[in-house]
Amino acid sequence: MGLQRVVAAVLLLASAGALSARAQPPALRDDPQLDSALKAIAAAHRGRVALYAHDLRTGRTASLAPDEPVKTASTIKLAILLDAAEQIRAGRASFDDKLTLTRENQAPGSGVLGQLTPPLTLSLRDVLHLMVVVSDNTAANMAIDRLGLSHIDATLRQAGLQQTVLYKKVFVPAAEPMTPEQKLGSAQFGLGKTTAREMASLMERFAECRLSLGGSAAKPVSGPGDGPLCGAMLHMLRSQQDRDGIPRYIEPLDTGPHGSAIANKTGALNQVRNDVALIATQDGPIVIAAFTWDNADQRWTGDNEGEKTLGRLAAAIVARWAPDGLDAGAFPWDDPLKAGR
Repeated sequence: MGLQRVVAAVLLLASAGALSARAQPPALRDDPQLDSALKAIAAAHRGRVALYAHDLRTGRTASLAPDEPVKTASTIKLAILLDAAEQIRAGRASFDDKLTLTRENQAPGSGVLGQLTPPLTLSLRDVLHLMVVVSDNTAANMAIDRLGLSHIDATLRQAGLQQTVLYKKVFVPAAEPMTPEQKLGSAQFGLGKTTAREMASLMERFAECRLSLGGSAAKPVSGPGDGPLCGAMLHMLRSQQDRDGIPRYIEPLDTGPHGSAIANKTGALNQVRNDVALIATQDGPIVIAAFTWDNADQRWTGDNEGEKTLGRLAAAIVARWAPDGLDAGAFPWDDPLKAGR
């Protein structure tokens, strides 16, 4: 289905309920029409689908198998980003830390550092930027070495994510002995495991700049401050270059002067296409975490069926919840805490 037909279809869905939606106060409410549309999109996909979407302004949610454990692929790099924010915030790390590229950490797949000649020194900021913007696998390994694999997983537990795990570095054998549970999980899920609901909650932490984990008191700030720190991470996610999934059919709706209205992190394997996004709209911010797996279409092209399915799910949600369209200027990207001031 072409872009015009997809946009026309989702706008028809939006117009059918736009008046009734606006007539109600912003509150939790069932939306059978959206649920039906999402189920139809998932049913048409030749593979499996999990989704969790959250309208951060109204509290509305939509979901498909939101607690089904799924392969993260590179969306687990969001977990690395969260732990980096926590360690920078606590003074245990700095964006200016110097990391050295080694041959041992070079990994195939996405990115550019695997093709360069070590040794090469980069800042932690640059490593994180490459890890997100071009999903650089070698950069992810460098970040894991600096932050600590066990610390990243401990941060996820503190954040309340019980089903989200980073098992090891990318395309590199585990450096430490794995427990039987970790071995089983890594064999089944590969790099990492998560659920749509939990990965959405991770993106929500950046959107709302909630960096105090586990209900603990606020930590002393030893760096840029929480708001600008979240802003720096969101800047990386807004610059992410793979636009074939969630942004596919909705990003052309953003014609404003403020850049992309979507911050997202993708992940892909032969049978997997995933995307987790924060979308700024004129009707408020929306978080969508969508996962497809056991996909029949394993082509490594922008027209992979999994990518199109992610785009159709996002388009249906945005048309229903944000009929006025995207607006990059409606969200305080540089400091999300300004949204509550």
